[in-house]
Amino acid sequence: MKRSLIADLSLLFVTLIWGTTFVLVQNAIDFLPPFAFNGIRFSLAALLLFFCLLFFDFKQLKQINLKLLSSGVFIGFWLFLGYVTQTIGLLYTTTSKAGFITGLSVVLVPLFSMLLLKQYPSKNAVFGVITATLGLFFLTLTDVSGFNIGDGFVFICAISFGMHIIITGKVSNNYPTLLLTVIQISTVGLLSSFSSFFFENWRKSVRLDILVSKDVMAALVITSVFATAIAFFIQTNFQKYTSATRVALIFAMEPVFAAITGYFWAHERLSLSALFGCILIFLGMIMAELPAGKLALFRKSKSLES
Repeated sequence: MKRSLIADLSLLFVTLIWGTTFVLVQNAIDFLPPFAFNGIRFSLAALLLFFCLLFFDFKQLKQINLKLLSSGVFIGFWLFLGYVTQTIGLLYTTTSKAGFITGLSVVLVPLFSMLLLKQYPSKNAVFGVITATLGLFFLTLTDVSGFNIGDGFVFICAISFGMHIIITGKVSNNYPTLLLTVIQISTVGLLSSFSSFFFENWRKSVRLDILVSKDVMAALVITSVFATAIAFFIQTNFQKYTSATRVALIFAMEPVFAAITGYFWAHERLSLSALFGCILIFLGMIMAELPAGKLALFRKSKSLES
């Protein structure tokens, strides 16, 4: 099996984790403010990864230098900025619009790749991006109300997540995966904790009885271990073997997995437009996986049949 295919399947597994834990996070932030939740979640994940580093690959610590630290902090900053702006944006805009605008990172990533890395996506990837973007629209059924300040914040979120993908792909080849992931996750944990201290009433909300409650404890444990520590370690390790555009398309499957999870766990109904959107996003991802020329041959054979 090709290394790039293994990487794509691993990243799809990460997307599955994020999508299936979306309901858990939604339930948890009903009791715990978003910044506080992310501060605890990412700090716990950072501690877990650090202990893994100490016990399994202590020698990586000897490779710490200013460039490695700055790279990890830079990646973590974009990830944190994405979470912050998405949270603020949701205060002023609808969930459907936020979901669609966040998903526009699928379009932004190949654009950033061209502008910053001089890497041009294949025709198959371009078709995949267009198809997945249409799928995101149908999945979220974005309303057409006017652009507001919340939409602006969520668009910054899309830029931030796009930059996180780009920079992770660029620097992951240069440094040890586990060490780079620890620095990245620690950065998000610290910045989220500081944000909670300054912008949330954490003294009233971050209480022991809330932290040990069933919903919050389950969400913190599962997201810290699986959706943060394991997920971002996998992304950092495997993104070096695939293109940034493919990563963005794979991550576009997150709302699809979230919608499916919501249907089974929270008994949320999936409309026909949402199902159609899920299919389009899946097709967009498959298009990007096709070898160069396959899509053109398929279109040619269809035209000959007609």
